[in-house]
Amino acid sequence: MNLKKSLVALFILLFAGFSYGQKLVEVWRTGPTLKTPESVLYDAASGIIYVSNINGTSDVKDGNGFISQLLPDGSVKQMEWVSGLNAPKGMAIFNGKLYVSDIDELVEIDIAEARVAARYPAPGSIFLNDVAVCQNGMVFVTDSRTHKIHVLKDNQFSVWMEDENLQGLNGLYTEQGKLYIGSQKIQVADIKTKTLSDLQDGCGGIDGLEKDNAGNFVFSNWAGRIFYLENGKMTKLWDSTEEKINTADVFFAKALDLLLVPTFNDNQVVAYKIEK
Repeated sequence: MNLKKSLVALFILLFAGFSYGQKLVEVWRTGPTLKTPESVLYDAASGIIYVSNINGTSDVKDGNGFISQLLPDGSVKQMEWVSGLNAPKGMAIFNGKLYVSDIDELVEIDIAEARVAARYPAPGSIFLNDVAVCQNGMVFVTDSRTHKIHVLKDNQFSVWMEDENLQGLNGLYTEQGKLYIGSQKIQVADIKTKTLSDLQDGCGGIDGLEKDNAGNFVFSNWAGRIFYLENGKMTKLWDSTEEKINTADVFFAKALDLLLVPTFNDNQVVAYKIEK
């Protein structure tokens, strides 16, 4: 009987190691050529990686911020593709426009013309952060200091949700009529009904919130941690907190099968494979 129990325990241990043995394998890095990169986004249609560079302090309107373009191998296509921003952070693309949060406004950039096409102020906002867009063109933006989610719809930028349960919200991810919201936990809101529910606790302060090609969440903590969530089990893939290398608003480029990580004060973007 003891032998049978031991074999069962060994099988469970081996199965768990096989299922949840994810790790990050570095593919490339840009080198410290960027200027406080906060967010990264890959556009599969054009093959361009966009990087938002704060280039200063994250809540100061200094006009130093800019967007960089990288190629899929991490080489720089254009360092200051669009400039004149303040502290650009989260980004999303829809219908030829790049939407970027910038302290207290959402900036719309015409990609073909490489210029700011519109600015949408958010009165009362303090620290607009991550951006996500759903298939119908609604652009969602978090304010990490006011417990609010703003939305751009029909050229009107307004508060979509305000809830005390959205403490410290940041990362966003959308799919199939759902808006996933990252903070100390992952919450999910139905976009039609605005019904809010908890999905996963103990996430440690989510910055970037993404899904990989297997449909599992991968998310970052700004302080320097990256986690993988599969079947309710969180696996720490990365921890650079001791080295004080941040892991800001990550992006999973499904077409490249790469996790793109902006390192903020370390001034790089690093690309990783998630391997088992």
